[in-house]
Amino acid sequence: MKREIVLTEDGSSSLYVEEIQEHFHSHFGAIQEAQHIFIQNGFCEELKSEPDQISILEIGFGTGLNCFLTILESIKDKTQVYYEGIEKFPLSEAEYKQLNYASVHDPHQQYLFDKLHELPWEVPVTILPNFKLCKRECSFETTIFDANRFDVVYFDPFSPDKQPEMWEFSVIKKVYDSMKNSAILMTYCTKGVVKRTFKEVGFKIEKLPGPIGKREILRATKV
Repeated sequence: MKREIVLTEDGSSSLYVEEIQEHFHSHFGAIQEAQHIFIQNGFCEELKSEPDQISILEIGFGTGLNCFLTILESIKDKTQVYYEGIEKFPLSEAEYKQLNYASVHDPHQQYLFDKLHELPWEVPVTILPNFKLCKRECSFETTIFDANRFDVVYFDPFSPDKQPEMWEFSVIKKVYDSMKNSAILMTYCTKGVVKRTFKEVGFKIEKLPGPIGKREILRATKV
């Protein structure tokens, strides 16, 4: 899969996949999009309940941006975080070394961004005293999860037009089953077919204001 490094409008980098003509992030800004959707409305929303521990599942680990921003946010809080990222096509060292997230967001944390990419796959590793990461190189469809495991899900595959298999009922149901009661899922897609599938699975859904360049995003709660 050929991927090209590109710059988005907030100055942060992203990847463009020529084969499917799809970007990893919004061209309006990779960092601002991830911060708004997954950190502000996902991770920080869960923190409001003041839990001792939070377990996060990311589907589409990709560039590691969502994980990196979650690590930085977790530094402000004492909550113990377990983060599991699923990625079928991991970035090469040559690719992630070109990503500028640390230099744009917080140059002092470059070592954390490098570390999350350098860690071995399939092994839970403590990055910070309160943050443990487990990266899994696999297809989500074939991965097995414990039921009632996750408090927050970052659902970040490619769009339904480009990766329709990831938005099918069986996949969404698998995500639902892996989540605890009242857990939340954040995603950027609010297409009608997506909302109907989430409702059919059993989620309570709500549309929230989107980041720059996107009118709405979706939060789904397991009920």
